[in-house]
Amino acid sequence: MNKTLVVAQWEYVEKVRSKAFLIGLFLTPMIIVAMGVLPGLLADKENETTKVIGIVDATGELAQPLARRMERYTLSNGQPNYLTRFVAVGTTINLPAAIRDADSMVERGELDGYILLDLRGRKDTTVEYRSKTAGDIRLVNRLGEHVRNILSERRLIARGIDPSILDDLRVPIELRTVKIAAGEQEETDFVKTFFSAYIFIMAMFFLIFTSGQLLVRSVLEEKSNRIVEVLVSSCTPKELMFGKVLGLSAMGLTQMAFWALIALAVLGKVGSTAFPPVEQILLMVVFFILGYLFYSAIFIAFGSPVTTEQEAQQLNGYLVLFVILPVALVLPVMQHPDADWVKVLTFIPLLTPTFMALRIPVQMPSTGEILGAIALLIAATYLMMIAAGRIFRVAILATGKRPSLAEIWSWVREG
Repeated sequence: MNKTLVVAQWEYVEKVRSKAFLIGLFLTPMIIVAMGVLPGLLADKENETTKVIGIVDATGELAQPLARRMERYTLSNGQPNYLTRFVAVGTTINLPAAIRDADSMVERGELDGYILLDLRGRKDTTVEYRSKTAGDIRLVNRLGEHVRNILSERRLIARGIDPSILDDLRVPIELRTVKIAAGEQEETDFVKTFFSAYIFIMAMFFLIFTSGQLLVRSVLEEKSNRIVEVLVSSCTPKELMFGKVLGLSAMGLTQMAFWALIALAVLGKVGSTAFPPVEQILLMVVFFILGYLFYSAIFIAFGSPVTTEQEAQQLNGYLVLFVILPVALVLPVMQHPDADWVKVLTFIPLLTPTFMALRIPVQMPSTGEILGAIALLIAATYLMMIAAGRIFRVAILATGKRPSLAEIWSWVREG
């Protein structure tokens, strides 16, 4: 144990003192904040220049009211946000020719885009907005909302109903979501539930990615420089392996603790209450630790036999995919946390930590499922650590070409 701690201390101090660690310590949260906040701020930012919007109206009745509504929007400098231009209006227009003219005007830059209103003889109310780009969601939503309101008002008038009644009929409501569990009620919302699971997955991803990558590269570097032969003359391969795992784990946890303090400080400053209950946090921490140890053993088992930097990068990419995979299943798992397929995937050790992190905030799994998942991870981690130790003992001194899977399996079986 003393030699294991010496190796762990050396790995920790060397990595923590490096410039890459110090830069990443401050740069990573800045990147995360930028990725999470800036897109929303930029999406909410109003236009800076006036846009010219064309109208092709085959009904002859919608162009004028739509133009009046769109010209109500203004920029920060007081200029109109949108200028409307009637390209073709009336029931007798040659619609194909009008569309060709409008398309040409868009291509020449005379129009930023145009809306096509052709509802004659159609049961639906589908309209088209045509432009060079389809990324202005705000404009599309505004056009769609105004066309819908105009049509609704016209139908009310046709039935002899005052259109102002429509505003009175629209009752604004606020829908709260309350989770009932064990006779207790807890008010929650999707954003809080989603981000509690999302942060868990991202934290595990960063810890596994950084620590696992450093672990593989550390072994590869020592094998290439033949330093490992000196190391194993002073300690056993088992002590060396566990020392590396402890040292790099401590480094990763140092990063996590520093980022957690920053997050708590920011949330406390803005007065946020987006914290899950304590029992959920404790359970997620348990799965976080077990999941990290399990993945560490996998990185050791499959990383120690690599012989080149390219192989190490490919290996890291494949293993990290298993951590990111549940992100693609966030919405289905949150909508159906008790589905049979979700329960089955939960008991696959590679997916257990992340799937439990998704299920716990939404609907707490049964006590049997939680204990079973913990027992499964402990057993899987124990067996994987044994296998990793046997592979590590042989692989760190092996030279030449990369061993085949059959050779690696023989190391595990005969160790």
